[in-house]
Amino acid sequence: MSQFFYVHPETPQVRLMKQAVEIIKKGGVIIYPTDSGYALGCLMDNKRGLERIYQIRSLDKKHNFTLVCRDLSEIANFARVDNQAYRALKSNTPGAYTFIFKSTKELPKRLMNPTKRTIGIRIPDNAIALALLEELGEPLMTTSLILPGKDSTEFDPEEIRDQLENQVDLILNGGYLGEAPTTVIDFSDDEVVIAREGAGDLTPFQ
Repeated sequence: MSQFFYVHPETPQVRLMKQAVEIIKKGGVIIYPTDSGYALGCLMDNKRGLERIYQIRSLDKKHNFTLVCRDLSEIANFARVDNQAYRALKSNTPGAYTFIFKSTKELPKRLMNPTKRTIGIRIPDNAIALALLEELGEPLMTTSLILPGKDSTEFDPEEIRDQLENQVDLILNGGYLGEAPTTVIDFSDDEVVIAREGAGDLTPFQ
């Protein structure tokens, strides 16, 4: 059975963030709030955690995972970002976007798209997620919590608890959230492509 923390949505309790990071660093899989619904996360090098996430969401091996980062300084280690893309990120983060880039050699192969060798990058506009990432000190491997048979992100932490408390190690309750997934902007080719319309405003990329 997972732990269940009630976290203040605007001023997350430091004590709870430290406990959450301890669980993550011990190999835990967590559910946490973002600006586009709840998400699943674990450490980048947590192979078993990644497998558990595959099982929870019934994903195939072609799924595009995302690194959730606390700020732009972490991105260059894992993604190839040119000046144009960097300016776009700087103007639109934090926010409800996932940006797709070609990955660097530092990124574990199991996290990148197997055919395109790409990775999603995200800086969420959510106080709990950012506080968690600040305490963790490194990106979190993540994917939206979209359960099998559904097309929207889970938004009710109590319902999430009822369904998944035996499949994860921690659920961070940050209140009710929006159901729309992130807007996905693909910078991996020469032409910028809007791969999915979601919670983020499309105007800057049209």
